[in-house]
Amino acid sequence: MVQKGEARRTEARAKQSTAVKIFGREYRIRSDESEESAHRIAAYVDSKMQELAGSSGSPDPLGVAVLAALNMAGELLPGREDLQATAGITAERVRKLIHLADGALGETAPGKRSRRSR
Repeated sequence: MVQKGEARRTEARAKQSTAVKIFGREYRIRSDESEESAHRIAAYVDSKMQELAGSSGSPDPLGVAVLAALNMAGELLPGREDLQATAGITAERVRKLIHLADGALGETAPGKRSRRSR
């Protein structure tokens, strides 16, 4: 059995450290993502912050980061909500199909007469 500390060390080894630059500062991030993916994500965050800093005129990096986070959440949440709604509709359809299949199988199960032969 793997001990908790050992499991954490194994997990930490699976993550790689990547240096990225966001809003003029370098950060080292540890992620399961590939280095290319980490750079792509950091570039997206940086572009959002640069865009907001330019339009708001605010030199405060923390304020710009919060505005960028709010904008990115605004982009993400509608898609996530649509996905959840679609998953709910799909789950309901699957339940109905299972019910129909159960009914059909029940009518033709061995030892049972179908409605037609009654």
